Amino acid sequence: MFLKVLGSAAGGGFPQWNCNCPNCRSARENQRFFRTRMHNSLAISDNGKSWYLLNATPDIHAQIEAHDELQPGPTIRSSPIQGVLLTDAELDHTIGLLQLRESAEIEVYAAPPVMQALQEAFPIRQILEPYAAFRWSIANPGESFPLFGGNLILYPFHLGCKPPRYASALQTREPERSSWVMGYKIVDQRTGGTAVYAPGVELWTEELDKQLEHADCMFMDGTFWHPDEIKRLGISDLNASDMGHIPIAGPNGSLERLIRRSGRKIYIHINNTNPILHEGSLESRTLKELGLEVGYDGLELEV
Repeated sequence: MFLKVLGSAAGGGFPQWNCNCPNCRSARENQRFFRTRMHNSLAISDNGKSWYLLNATPDIHAQIEAHDELQPGPTIRSSPIQGVLLTDAELDHTIGLLQLRESAEIEVYAAPPVMQALQEAFPIRQILEPYAAFRWSIANPGESFPLFGGNLILYPFHLGCKPPRYASALQTREPERSSWVMGYKIVDQRTGGTAVYAPGVELWTEELDKQLEHADCMFMDGTFWHPDEIKRLGISDLNASDMGHIPIAGPNGSLERLIRRSGRKIYIHINNTNPILHEGSLESRTLKELGLEVGYDGLELEV
């Protein structure tokens, strides 16, 4: 399978439009060791010609234009993009669907609560109906489905119960059973190559451990380095856990768990405050020495 990182930043992109933190300021000044990043998204293909996108971001137009393989053709109104796989209902991952409205025939996969949010709290399905022939398909955790004629098999799995703020009223009475956040394990049936995409991880669970077993490539939640990162900068009173993410560092962080695994380990969905965005920082060098990578826009893999 072919994988393209279309964007590697968390909400707001990098630099974020209203942020003057040291990282964003350095990126605007084009300082060494900093590169700009679009909102987090991944493209997958079995042959490099037809593609599915994991999440549809506000940057989707620029992301398509940045990759020749995603651009329209060969006819006047045709596209190699066949569908979108949503990991959650966050605005940063769904707004891009509105930009795919021009008479497109797109298949969208999402978990049941996400579908409900896109019908009610953010009624994007109703908005799009007069414009495009979208096909809306439920992706239930634990229930696999094929793409590209069965060449790739997708295994959705539960990652969290936290809804986006705009949809908090839709949260069920039993939130532990509601998969507002999912990851996808992608298996190439021809080669056995396996990739895991998990941009939002609320807790490190046995289920996540299971999905990562024998994975050749892991795209993992790298939102924050410190659990109180934005508190330290005076941006918010929220911790990483309050925002639905585990940090990279610390005793309950992802780093200590990932260093024990083989395969390529790539952090994505990186917040603008995270010190790993400085490619010469101690944190960035630490990851490199331990065999982990900081994802970046344009990174391409064949698995």
